[in-house]
Amino acid sequence: MKLTVPARLAAASLAAVALAGCSYVNPITTHKNYSASDGTQLVVGDVSALNLILITEDSGSPATLIGTLVNDTDEDIALDISIDGETTTSVTLEADSTVKLGPEGDDTEVSGTATAAPGHIVDVAFVANTTDVESVEVPVLDGTLPEYAETLAAIG
Repeated sequence: MKLTVPARLAAASLAAVALAGCSYVNPITTHKNYSASDGTQLVVGDVSALNLILITEDSGSPATLIGTLVNDTDEDIALDISIDGETTTSVTLEADSTVKLGPEGDDTEVSGTATAAPGHIVDVAFVANTTDVESVEVPVLDGTLPEYAETLAAIG
């Protein structure tokens, strides 16, 4: 059986629509930003806060925030961070720079008192250049996982 030219065009058009329908009905998730590790992330103003985790022994104990702050702009950005609603740490991110948060070595320490026990989440507040205000729910972890044991031991 031979197909005519219009029938071939109709079949080709139908096949193209059918094959393209998958991406029309289901959103392409590879274009969405997500946390690929234990932590969470947020964007406040022009600052990206990546892989944020609060490390502590227990609720009411000293705690420190670990993660990375990224400033992709050509201007310095002042950032205030509070993990307990009382203690605020000010961090200056230089233009086009990355700052690692944590209690070790050259890291910038953002510390305070844990308001939740490990296994829970806490709200961490960020204020960029005194105008952009955001908060994010951050997971609370302890030294049970070996990769966080040294960080927990370094909290002073």
